[in-house]
Parts: sequence; C-alpha cells; structure tokens
Amino acid sequence: MKQNHKVKGICLLVLACLFLTACTAQKTKTTASTSFSSSEEEHHLLIAAAASLESVMEKQIIPAFEKNNPGTTVEGNYDSSGKLQTQIEKGLEADIFFSAATKQMDALVSQNLVDQKSVVPLLQNQLVMIVPRSSDADWKEFSDLKKAEMVAIGDPASVPAGQYAEKGLKALGLWEEVKAHASFGTNVTEVLNWIAEGSAQAGLVYATDAASTDKVKVVAVLPEDTLNDPIIYPIGLVEKSKEKAIAEDFITFMQSKEVAKYFEDTGFIMNK
Repeated sequence: MKQNHKVKGICLLVLACLFLTACTAQKTKTTASTSFSSSEEEHHLLIAAAASLESVMEKQIIPAFEKNNPGTTVEGNYDSSGKLQTQIEKGLEADIFFSAATKQMDALVSQNLVDQKSVVPLLQNQLVMIVPRSSDADWKEFSDLKKAEMVAIGDPASVPAGQYAEKGLKALGLWEEVKAHASFGTNVTEVLNWIAEGSAQAGLVYATDAASTDKVKVVAVLPEDTLNDPIIYPIGLVEKSKEKAIAEDFITFMQSKEVAKYFEDTGFIMNK
C-alpha cells in the first residue's frame, strides 16, 4: 500500500513539472510574440514635402503605403521647399525630403544632409497664371498681369514657385512691373488661397494646384523655354534618418505604377 502511495506521489510530481514547463514555454512564446508586435508598430516616417504635394500625399499616397506596410505610420510636414531645407539644416528629424525644385535638394546634398545616391527626379510640373473663377476680366496672357491691382506670387526668397515665376516673368520682360504690385506668399498653397478667395486678381501657381480647386481658372501656361529647364520635383533620403530601410521602401513605392496614377490624376507629369 505504501508503495502505491509512493508511485502516485512520483506521478503527481512529474505531472506538476510538465505543467510548469508548458506554462513557462507558453509565457515565453507570448512574450516573444508581443515583443515582435511592439517592434513592428514602432516604425514612423516623417516626410518633409513641398506644400503643392500635400493633397495627393495625404489623400492617396500615404494611406496606400500604410495599408501595404502594417505597423508603419507616415507623417507629412508640408511647406515651401526653402523653409523645409532650412528646417532640415537646423536638425528637423525628417526621413525623406520631397522638394518642388532641384535647388533646395542640391543644397542639402552638398552639405551631406541628403544621400545623393538616393535622390530621384520624380515629377514634373508647370507654372500657370490663374484668376478667381468668378472673375469677369478678359485676361488671356501674362502681360495682362500688369492690369491687376494685386498679383499673388510665392516669395522668390524661399518658394520654388516664386523663383520660377520671377525667372519666367523676367524672360517675358514683365518682372519689374508685376513685382511693383505683387504680394508674396510663404508657400504656393497660400498664394492659391488668396486668388481663390478673390484677395488677389491674379497670380502664378503650379498647374496641379490650380486643378485642386474649382474656385480658380487657368488663363495661361508659362512657356517652358522661359525657364530653360523643366520644373522638377526630386525626392531623397535624409542622411540622419533612423528609419532608412522603411524610408528607402517608401521612395521605391513612389516610383511604382500605382503611385504614378495618383500623381497623373492630380496633374503631375512623371519625369522619365
């Protein structure tokens, strides 16, 4: 009888050990799974992008990338390319710079703040003259800007659209006259809003901005030969990015057919 009790005791002890081992293994597996999930959710990209890109980025491109990359969040910081350049120079922890001109991108590359090998001249745009949709002025060409009481233009000191406007209007022999009654916006979105609201009688914005609202109408397109070179939007990897692998994936995604359609539907031209 004592022998039976002893055997039962040993069996219970073995079962208890097996149970504890199984629990420990399950706990370890759960912890590992939780740890993996947590690390997956930590990915975060900050993109410093030109103001003219905000609509297509926020409505289509960023949601599509996040859907394809569960656990990754993408945040856009939008302003004039000149201001974004300055912010990156001062330490903005951006992962990607998406400029509306090569000038600002080249400046950051020369300071080793953007990886030169990563830069892709992704898009082209056009500069157009617009007036409020409600305007009854019969204006059809850039020389008509001289008739406006106020012309809205991006500030050439920091806004690529303003720099293109200055260069184009100088080529047309109109800059000095237009500048005398121009109001300079801090980015192209501000310029667009002034014209859409009727605060300015006319102005110059990108074709894609004009297409983003029904409150303005295009009356003329700046001839390409006035600028010598096309308006290029380059995208590149910021050297100090802590999420380089995901950032590189994003830049690759931006060159896909899916994203090309988003851009083309908005009025951008894919740079071949």
